[in-house]
Amino acid sequence: MNSLQNKVALVTGASRGIGAAIAIHLAQAGARVIVNYTSGEEAAQQTVAAIRSAGGDAIALQADVANPQQVKALFDDAIAHFGRIDVLVNNAGIMITKLLKDTTDEDFTRQFEVNVRGTFNTLREAATRLADGGSIINFSSTTTRLMMPTYATYVATKGAVEQMTRVFAKEVGARGINVNAVLPGPTNTELFTKGKPQELIDRLASLNAFNRLGEPDDIAKTITFLASDDAKWISGQTIGLNGAMA
Repeated sequence: MNSLQNKVALVTGASRGIGAAIAIHLAQAGARVIVNYTSGEEAAQQTVAAIRSAGGDAIALQADVANPQQVKALFDDAIAHFGRIDVLVNNAGIMITKLLKDTTDEDFTRQFEVNVRGTFNTLREAATRLADGGSIINFSSTTTRLMMPTYATYVATKGAVEQMTRVFAKEVGARGINVNAVLPGPTNTELFTKGKPQELIDRLASLNAFNRLGEPDDIAKTITFLASDDAKWISGQTIGLNGAMA
C-alpha cells in the first residue's frame, strides 16, 4: 500500500501511543514522517527507529504546540529537511479529569493552551505553508458526544477543535486541502489505562458494539485513509472512531 507515496506528514505528539501508531502507519503507506514530541525524546527516537528499520524515512523534532514560536520553528525545520509538508495530524493533547467545581485555573488554562491553542497554532502555519492538495486531521474525542462527569473542561476544548475544523475546512478548501476531525473512543494506550482500575476499563469497553477497547491501529488506519487522495471529498467532518459507542 503506497497511498501516501512522495508525501510528507507531520504528526504532533507522536512519540508514543496513538501518535506513534499513526506515524508508523503513515510511513507504511509511503509517507516521510516528522515525529513531533514535547518531552519524550527517547520514545520519539524509538518511533523513528521503527519506521527506518522497516525501510521508511522519518525524523523526530521537538516542539511544544502551545508555543507559537516553537510551532513556526517546527514547520521551518520540517520543510528545510523534507522540502514540504502535505499532511498535518494534530494528535497532541492533554486530558485532566476533575469535577468542574474542583478544576483549578491552572487545569483550565493548561488544557486550553495545549488542546485548543496548540491546534490553532499549527493550523495558522498550515494555512500558508501546507502544500496545495494537502490534508489535515485534527483530534477531538468521543467524550464530546457524552455527558460524563469530570470531563467538562476537556470536552470544552475538544468542542472548540471541532468548530475550528469546520470553519478552517472552508478557509483552505480553495487550495485543495481537506480538513477533518476524528473522535476516538476509549483506546488501549498507557495514557488511557494508567491509574484506572480494571473494572472501570472493562465497563468503558462494554459501552461500544464490540465489547473491547479500541487499539491504536484502529485509529491509525482511519487517519491514513483520511490523509490519502481517496478521502479528498471528505472535509469539514467530525468522524467517530469508537465502535458505535456514541
